Amino acid sequence: MGKKGGDTRVKRQMAPTFWAIKRKQSQFVLRVKPGPHPKHRAYPLGMVLRDVLKVASTMHEAQRILNAGKVKVDGTVRRDSNLAVGLMDVVELATGQAYRMVPKNSALLDSIAIEQSEKGVKLVKVTSKATIKGKKIQYGFHDGKTLISDQKLKVGDTCVIDLPKVQVKDHIVFEKGATALIITGENAGTVGKIEDIQDGIFSLPKRALVSFDGKSVELPVEMVMVVGKDKPVIKVN
Repeated sequence: MGKKGGDTRVKRQMAPTFWAIKRKQSQFVLRVKPGPHPKHRAYPLGMVLRDVLKVASTMHEAQRILNAGKVKVDGTVRRDSNLAVGLMDVVELATGQAYRMVPKNSALLDSIAIEQSEKGVKLVKVTSKATIKGKKIQYGFHDGKTLISDQKLKVGDTCVIDLPKVQVKDHIVFEKGATALIITGENAGTVGKIEDIQDGIFSLPKRALVSFDGKSVELPVEMVMVVGKDKPVIKVN
């Protein structure tokens, strides 16, 4: 009988460079299961527990914690150690501790501890907009979530949503003067101000001029996420 399903492991040497793992410890590590985040921009949940949060010393122990229903991601109990955990996801432990996955110190993803008041709040970037049956508008977010709403949003804007329900409580426009978080590249994790937005042309994508630490950097808008007007609306670094 042929093999069913995909492989649940990947060679350590082939793992994304931002993963906080020892490259020569053993041959394999968990593979990110296809889901809400691209595999090259996410951690498998089991590795978040063992290697990022360090609440488990082995993957077997991490799986026991998951099987017991002691971990929530975005307010929902998760038991799959291969589940993709990515940008802005909130990981909550049974002890009450909560963490947000954000870019940090040039790394694509790392964890920051957050207050209890923020564990039910998440920032999601609008990545798609489509008209569906009944002339309704469906928005798609960077984490795979979707929402049918009458609100006037644009691709690139950021929504503040309540968890676990996808309910928009605030809307941050992608515009000049907004506070932005750089989410990829060598400046990942840096918060700055958008000084200008330049429309894309045939040979160049749409770009944003972001200022921080006394300098300005021009970046494709895909590398930038607005997180507030004058300052971030929640903790992001």
